[in-house]
Amino acid sequence: MGQGTTSFLLGVLAFQQLPVLPAPAWALTFVPLAVLAVRFRALRLPAACAAGFLWSLLHAQHILAPGLVPDLEGRDLEVEGVIVSIPERLEGATRFQFRVERMGDGAPVPPPGRVRLSWYNDAPELRAGERWRLRVRMKRPHGFHNPGGFDFEGWLYQNRIRATGYVRPAADNRRLETAAPGYLLQRVRQDLFERLDGTLAGRELGGVISALAIGERQGITQGQWDVFRRTGTTHLVAISGLHVGMISGLVFFAVRRLWARLGRVPLYWPAQQAAAVAALAAAFVYAALAGFSIPTQRTVVMIGVVMLAVLRRRHHAPGRTLMTALLCVLLLDPLAVMNGGFWLSFGAVAAILFGMNQRAGREAWWLRVGRLHVLVAVALAPLLLALFQQVSLVSPLANLVAVPWVTLGVVPLVLAGCALQALLPALGAPLLRLAEAVLSWLWPLLERMSSYDALQWTQPVPAGWTIAAAAIGVTLLIAPRGLPGRWLGIVWLLPALLVAPARPAAGELWFTLLDVGQGLAAVAWTRDHVLVYDTGPRFSADFDAGSAVLLPFLRFHGLEHIDTLVIGHGDNDHIGGAAALSGEVSVGRVLSSVPDRIPWWHAEHCRRGQAWDWDGIRFEVLHPGPGGGFAGNDASCVLRIANAAGAILLTGDIEEPAEARLVRDDSLVLSADVLVAPHHGSKSSSSAPFIARVGPRHVLFPAGYRNRWGFPHPVVTERYRSAGAVLYSSAEHGALTVRLPAAGQVEPPAAHRREFVRYWHAR
Repeated sequence: MGQGTTSFLLGVLAFQQLPVLPAPAWALTFVPLAVLAVRFRALRLPAACAAGFLWSLLHAQHILAPGLVPDLEGRDLEVEGVIVSIPERLEGATRFQFRVERMGDGAPVPPPGRVRLSWYNDAPELRAGERWRLRVRMKRPHGFHNPGGFDFEGWLYQNRIRATGYVRPAADNRRLETAAPGYLLQRVRQDLFERLDGTLAGRELGGVISALAIGERQGITQGQWDVFRRTGTTHLVAISGLHVGMISGLVFFAVRRLWARLGRVPLYWPAQQAAAVAALAAAFVYAALAGFSIPTQRTVVMIGVVMLAVLRRRHHAPGRTLMTALLCVLLLDPLAVMNGGFWLSFGAVAAILFGMNQRAGREAWWLRVGRLHVLVAVALAPLLLALFQQVSLVSPLANLVAVPWVTLGVVPLVLAGCALQALLPALGAPLLRLAEAVLSWLWPLLERMSSYDALQWTQPVPAGWTIAAAAIGVTLLIAPRGLPGRWLGIVWLLPALLVAPARPAAGELWFTLLDVGQGLAAVAWTRDHVLVYDTGPRFSADFDAGSAVLLPFLRFHGLEHIDTLVIGHGDNDHIGGAAALSGEVSVGRVLSSVPDRIPWWHAEHCRRGQAWDWDGIRFEVLHPGPGGGFAGNDASCVLRIANAAGAILLTGDIEEPAEARLVRDDSLVLSADVLVAPHHGSKSSSSAPFIARVGPRHVLFPAGYRNRWGFPHPVVTERYRSAGAVLYSSAEHGALTVRLPAAGQVEPPAAHRREFVRYWHAR
């Protein structure tokens, strides 16, 4: 069982590494493989691996088939469908998932299925389960593509979302039904969410209570997320396997005890079996409250495997039960392997079964519980470093307190309050407020634990081979007593902790133009120094390019300090992510054309003549010149980075007047092998004299996918092509990396969408 399931898992994993989706005809090989496996025992494990691969292929074909036709991108479309998620209220917008059932305007194509829409400005009251006719504008799944960054396209794929877009202002936008048939669960969750929102209005942790009740986390603030992340208790926020499993276990033992006291009834139906049915039903109901999210589906499957063994009066070894649950989860959803929670949940259970074996002895219960949390923390540390580049060293202590507090104290009150809300609101509301109060008693302790920076271990993503070595080390460290040489596990862990990412050699520079949508952010680093030029846009109160793109990129490459930060321009698409850097990474010198816009740093004006050398690389500010005379876009900081092999020119948002000033000044060296195009490729920039003076071989456009300005403008791209330059766009290529070697020629940029591509990524 274990070998077959492991082989099936390897096949699923192999499929998720493919850059291109194979032809559906490959699925036809499943039958002959099955026949061969039955006939030849030696082929069973390879056949199981192939089965995992082909099963994933069938799922991928089913999910990706109803995508949005490219010709319909950016067009106004009339669609009809149902709201299938609780609408999320954002800053100036309402966002929701919408199942498109019909497309109007004579579109001769099938609907794309589930899409993610935003309704800006004066959106009406929207509720899950309503049927609407809407005028929308959509695009295929597309997200930022950067080293170390979040794979938004992968997240959309996992959640079966085949397009994103927004509602257009139109007179024919109207509600068709308030209760569409077949969407009762969505309406029930919406009603419960509104009751929770009204009951807990104004309470600091009301959003956490909603997350524990129905899995809706839109009310949790960024500060609260930071506390959970820094204490390693994020799993407590959602309806996780821990909560579902605990509630299921409590129901099991309670029903078994009560059933045994029902006289002759247990003679006809044993208490053990009745308790198993009740426990599985409780898990199913709790998962339904969460809208059957993917993590809760996994948990229900695992509980179902255990309870089925109880109903059949069979005793299975814990390891066999775990493998059966793993196989069932993969059969239900092979995309589960793309989710970090899958690895953490199964890894934690496997570590407990392996590490706690024969360890209980006569230890006090509190010592066993403490040992359990330490064991899980050690076992999951390499996984956490690989997935999130961060491990909370205070996590065992925080979980030792928070897990029983939340699971045994808060969650039962939340569920009881929710159950009574519909029947006896006068009793349900006080229970929900009591649950929030009980959680608030724990909160100051978690905040204090999260405040110690020394207890946060962050490091770059370890290399693959170091993760494999760390897995061996963890296995040795958590092994049961009696295994000799367990201390060698520390030696196996050392590569993952000590092997640092590669850095440029002396005299060499690495430069990356990040993909931040319609904005600009770039990082240039030498052997010992780091420069950041602009920080990208801020999209909302809780989402900006600084925290979503720039910081993960710096951590991915092990860049812990910014020696010089240049904020070239004051518009949001250049400065919006700056605040996110404060407090997260140390910054030395700050240069800016708008120093008053970043008061948390002692910034100085960027001026021509400012220059410095790092590790054989020359950095020089070329604009604005002495005396100023420019404002707005034309006041952007222009920076040239050069060595003996070539040069890179960063121009911010300068337009033709500033370009003309630079061209007229014969004292300036403007030539560059690589040019970050002025103003994202606007036709108000990139004048012919400027292009001729710079003479770039490679031009990089920092532009958003299908941005509303149409950058880069066709007139501009034609000018560069006529000058013999090769063009690249962050919207099309993702992050673009250029290396200035210590000697030789500058190679063409490396595009992240080509270097790291999976079959679900946009082409």
